[in-house]
Amino acid sequence: MRAMRCTRVIPALPLGVALAVLSPAAGADTAPAAGPAAPDAPVPAIGRVWPVGVRPTVLRGWEPPASRYGRGHRGVDLAAPAGTPVRAVAAGRVSFAGRVAGNGTVSVELRDSGVPPLRTTYQPVRPSVAKGAVVEAGAVVGTVEPAGSHCAATCVHWGLLRGPTYLDPLSLLPPELLRRPPSRLLPVLGVPPPEA
Repeated sequence: MRAMRCTRVIPALPLGVALAVLSPAAGADTAPAAGPAAPDAPVPAIGRVWPVGVRPTVLRGWEPPASRYGRGHRGVDLAAPAGTPVRAVAAGRVSFAGRVAGNGTVSVELRDSGVPPLRTTYQPVRPSVAKGAVVEAGAVVGTVEPAGSHCAATCVHWGLLRGPTYLDPLSLLPPELLRRPPSRLLPVLGVPPPEA
């Protein structure tokens, strides 16, 4: 018996999208390959505020590990005294608010950040929000705890993940938030002018 060939019309796809159609007659498995969503999708600059302060001192930057369990620094440490309000850098939903290994931790899943969504973490923080709360950029999610920091002085460890992959949290911030503000000239009072 002769096999019949069926022809389908496939709508036009956007540029950069490839589609493979396999015929069952070719003996190919037509089930889609199961796998994780692209964890290396670019990080959108959707941050609107720093987690603490206006332009906090970065005590230690992001140092990606060479392997999943390798040494590194999976976030950024920001100088902040105990009691400092900690803010959500972008809009999202609180996915965790509680204690991890004895340290107060808040995690926010960011809105409109891709699949899987980006997730920010803040530690050590005394949460002022509950799991499931919807927060806007700049909303206070807690305060810096006086103990539990891995810095010499109190600080906030700010992390960013897409799925299980750690990313540089500073990549969330647009360039204007990363730049130092311009220098301003202030009047000098009580100082005689220089001699000519």
